[in-house]
Amino acid sequence: MECKVQIGIIGAMKVEIEGINEMMENKETLTLSGISFVRGDLFGKKIVTAVCGIGKVFAAMCAQTMILGFSPEIIINSGVAGSLCEELSIGDVVIGEKLVQHDIDTTALGDEKGLISGINKVYIETDEKISAVLKKCVESMGINSHSGTIASGDSFINDCEKKKELAQTFGAVACEMEGGAMAQVCYINKIPFSVMRAISDGGDDNSHLDYNEFLKMASLRSVEVMKKFVEIYE
Repeated sequence: MECKVQIGIIGAMKVEIEGINEMMENKETLTLSGISFVRGDLFGKKIVTAVCGIGKVFAAMCAQTMILGFSPEIIINSGVAGSLCEELSIGDVVIGEKLVQHDIDTTALGDEKGLISGINKVYIETDEKISAVLKKCVESMGINSHSGTIASGDSFINDCEKKKELAQTFGAVACEMEGGAMAQVCYINKIPFSVMRAISDGGDDNSHLDYNEFLKMASLRSVEVMKKFVEIYE
C-alpha cells in the first residue's frame, strides 16, 4: 500500500490537531509505535497528522515513525508556545527560523550550551520555503507574527529569570517542548521542516495561569494557519 504523503503535521496535544482531522476526506487511522496517525486528503493534497504527546522524547519518536511510515515530503510542528520577547503577545504567531534545545548542556566538557553531540550543531535551521509560506498564510489572515529562534526543552517555562536566560543565551523569541527534537530528527533524515506556534502564555511567573486560560484559543489559531498552509502550499 502506498504510504507517501506530501505534508506531515505533528502537534503535542489533541486540541492542536483535531480541527485538521475533522476537515480531512478519505481519512484512515493507522497506529504505529503506539501513535495514531491520521492520513487523508485536504485541499487535494495527501497529508498525515499525529498527536505526539508532550516532551522531546515523544516528539522525536513521532517524527521518526512518521518519516519511516509515511515518507512525508515535508513536516511541520504546529501548536502553542510561550513568548520570550515583547514582539509576541498571546494570540500572536511565531514562525521558527532556527530551533535550539536549551536543556542540552555539556558545557562542563568545553562545549557551547545547546550543542547537539553527533551533528555538532546548536541551532537547526528551518526550511526557508516552508517558513515563507507559513508567514504568507499568517499575514493573509491578519495575525501578528514574528520569526526567530524557538527554544525547546523538557520543562514548562514559568519563571521570569529563566525566560531572560533563554532570550539572552540563545536569542530565542519563544519556548516550547517539542520543536527542537523534531528539528533534529528531520535534519538527520534530510526532511524539510518548519515550526509554527501560536502564543498561549508569556513564559513568566504567570504563564501557568495564562496557559490554562488561552490554550484552546491559541490552539485553534494554529489549526487555522495550518489549514491555510495546506490549501496554498505547492
